[in-house]
Order: sequence, then structure tokens, then C-alpha cells
Amino acid sequence: MPIDLSPPEILERVIPLKSLAFQAGVIAGPIAAGFAAVAADELPYLMAMVLLALAAMALAFVPKPPIEQLETAPGPAQAFRDAVEGIAYIRRNPILRGAISLDLFAVLLGGATALLPAIASERLGVGEVGLGWLRAADGIGAALVSLALTYRPIRRRLGRALLSTVAVFGVAVIFLGLTTSYAVAFAAILVLSGADAISVYVRSSLVPVVTPEVMRGRVIAVENVFIGGSNELGALESGVAAQALGLVPAIVTGGIGTLLVVALWWRFFPELRDVDRFDDVRIDKLAPQPGAEL
Repeated sequence: MPIDLSPPEILERVIPLKSLAFQAGVIAGPIAAGFAAVAADELPYLMAMVLLALAAMALAFVPKPPIEQLETAPGPAQAFRDAVEGIAYIRRNPILRGAISLDLFAVLLGGATALLPAIASERLGVGEVGLGWLRAADGIGAALVSLALTYRPIRRRLGRALLSTVAVFGVAVIFLGLTTSYAVAFAAILVLSGADAISVYVRSSLVPVVTPEVMRGRVIAVENVFIGGSNELGALESGVAAQALGLVPAIVTGGIGTLLVVALWWRFFPELRDVDRFDDVRIDKLAPQPGAEL
């Protein structure tokens, strides 16, 4: 929605601001929940219920995006056709295919933050408050990077920046798995979350830029499903791997797997790797792609 409400010329600044607003909640939430859980077991759930109600009320004041509307019949059949067309467009575009699949597999393999409760208790020996600060570190790193990107957006060598920051993410995951120091673990989470914020910024900026307006909603919807699914499946994979291999091997092999994904994508997606500037690949408005219904 922020993408549709923003003029194209300020999009690269709007996306980090959107991420910054999200990360503010990521930072404050775990810290508040940690202290609330110490006070009363029910208090974190009550806080979540109140905040969700306030968010729903705020949504009622968001204006309608001034975008071109597709004349399609509502219903499950049309929703399925829209999803198929979104997937088909992503498959035809190597930049989209590479960027979305890179994030999907990197998060699937590097979902170490899902294991933070086990890391906090088994490796670091801290309780709820210490765990809350570790979870907040995820938001702090991303928020700091998002704030920096708001003032100094990345403008050149975007494809290489995307791949490089995912590699940094993988290295930070390995450090998180190996350390028994709370300070090092906190720093590793700061680094991996900051690297993830840069990769999200580049991918989230590329997707609307290289997608025609008439296809943008369908493509972004498919992207959100894939990325959201990878977060949950990554948490599942991390838990299964920790059960099968042990906590440390599961985290370290996930980080190594992320590095392997980067190496493969660097080799097999040259169109993504060689993206220099947003303007080089920008598609503001094009005729509908084959298969799109107007």
C-alpha cells in the first residue's frame, strides 16, 4: 500500500521509512513483552490485543491508493487466475525470479532467529529479559540501516549489493551459532538484521520498478506469499534441523547453506547480479503482458 500511495520518484526513500516504522515495533515489542511476562503471564497477550485493535482503527483512515484498477470479476476463480498470472510474470522476468527466490531460499536456510529462545537458554544462559533484548536487536539493526537508507539510498550496483548483503547475513548466522558470548550474539543479530534490511530494501524497490502497473498488485501479492511463507518454513526448518542435528550444527549449516545459495545465484542470475541503477530497469507503465485480463 505505501508503494501505491507514493510517487515513483520518492519510492526509494519511502521503502526504508516503511521498514523503519515496522522495525520500531519489532524493537519495542520484545522488550516490553519481556518485562510484561515477568509481571504477569497474561499481560503480553492483553497488550497484543489492544495494539492490534488500535492498528485496525488506524487502517480505517488510510486513503484509497490512486492506481489503475483492473476490471476483473471477484471470487476465488479470479483470485486464482490473478495468482497464476503473477507467478507467470515472475517466471518470465529473470530479475524478479532471482530476487524473490534468493530471499526465499536464504530465509528458509538462515532462519536462526526462530531458535533464539533455545540460544538464550542453552548457549547464553539468560532469561526472559535477555531474550527480549536479543529479539529487539533484530529490530535495532534493521531500524538503524533503514534510517541510514532513508538519507543515503543505495543508487549504484544494486544487484551486487543485494547478493553481497545476503552473504553477510549468512556469515552473521554462522557467528550466532558458534558463540557463547551474549555480546557477540547481540552483535551478530545486529549485523544479520542490518544486512537483511538492505536486501529487503533492494528487493522491495526492484519489484515495483521492474513490474508494469497493471501487473504490480498480482506480482507483489505473490512475492508476499513467497517471502511470508519462507519465514514460517524457515522457522520450521530450523526447529527440525535443531532436533535432528543439535542446536549449533543446525544454525551453522543454515548459514553455510545461505552462502551456497548466494554463490549459485551469483552464477546463474547474471541479469540480477548486473543491475546497476533502478532507472536502468524501470518500467513505469507498459501494456498488459500476455495472459493478463483487463
